[in-house]
Amino acid sequence: MRVTWDIFCRVIDNFGDIGVTWRLAKQLQDEHHFTVRLWVDNLSAFQAICPAVKVDIEQQLIAGVEVRWWRDTPGAIAQSSCADVVIEAFACQLPDAYLSLMKAKQRVLWLNLEYLTAESWAAGCHALPSMQGGGLQKYFFFPGFTEDTGGLLREAKLLERRATFLSSEHWRQDFLASIGVCPQAGERLISLFAYANQALPSWLDALSKDSVRNRLLILQGPLQQSTAAWLGRDCLEVGQCYQQGRLTVQVLPYIRQENFDQLLWSCDVNVVRGEDSFVRAQWAGKTLLWHIYPQQDNAHLVKLEAFFALYSNLLGDEARNALRQLWFAWNNQQDMAAAWQGFIQHEKALQNHADYWLEQQKKQADLATKLACFYQNWL
Repeated sequence: MRVTWDIFCRVIDNFGDIGVTWRLAKQLQDEHHFTVRLWVDNLSAFQAICPAVKVDIEQQLIAGVEVRWWRDTPGAIAQSSCADVVIEAFACQLPDAYLSLMKAKQRVLWLNLEYLTAESWAAGCHALPSMQGGGLQKYFFFPGFTEDTGGLLREAKLLERRATFLSSEHWRQDFLASIGVCPQAGERLISLFAYANQALPSWLDALSKDSVRNRLLILQGPLQQSTAAWLGRDCLEVGQCYQQGRLTVQVLPYIRQENFDQLLWSCDVNVVRGEDSFVRAQWAGKTLLWHIYPQQDNAHLVKLEAFFALYSNLLGDEARNALRQLWFAWNNQQDMAAAWQGFIQHEKALQNHADYWLEQQKKQADLATKLACFYQNWL
């Protein structure tokens, strides 16, 4: 009998939480041959990245994964069976009805899949147990960038698909054409997927005055309206191109999750946010600008500093300083003019470093594999 896994996800950050858990569920099912059930409280957000999702039914099978609508009414959960492995994604708090099922079964591996962080304490807390009520034990599982953490999400064929895609300019042109993008020769292509940011107008100014032509591809979200205001328009239409100096702005149609990697591979610079797109941008091997999720008391800047220190460790001083100024100007919502000028002076070195970082990270086992191994060792 196949081992069963239940993953619980509450959608907090639009697509970040569901993005991570959906990728993980598919990989556990496809590559490790577990029977996976994904409980999601917001099927509308799920549908935005996976159009096959129906938003008004309790139970559906998608890509081999059983998707359940997680509602606060306990009836459906109480009538379910308890899985062999239960993942509580990002401390989402399992429902009482399901906890009762776990207590009745007892022999259950309970994992709290934590948010990704490069802070040094995470490695020390990774895989530590914590006794819970009713004789249950919960383990804290920390994704991360070093061998002593839980690794990063990466499908077995991801980097092979990337290499195939990048081996021919025709693949890139065909994909871009499929989303309505036809870049001019020599344009720098930049994807933009970020939270609301007061630094945006100053960056748009810098891009429009650049010595190189830039094409900014905006994924639909909070920056759409502020970009329209900068262009002196009430709104921006999807697919329409808007020109200001050396900058062309284009709002993309919704990108399915399975096509998001191709967008990142196609661009020269990727501005990403949260966790899911942040990890995918690293596997793209392109220069990235990370907009970390803002937290109270600027706690997010500590996490940004921790990752930057790890990521930039082997960069030369000038390139490291240029990247730091860009990242921290963006995340502190400061003027971007000087930071962008510093960045473009070291653009080639930063691209080479993105390739190097990918090569180093791929030496580690991925998150799904580490979870599967943890379960085997727990038995």
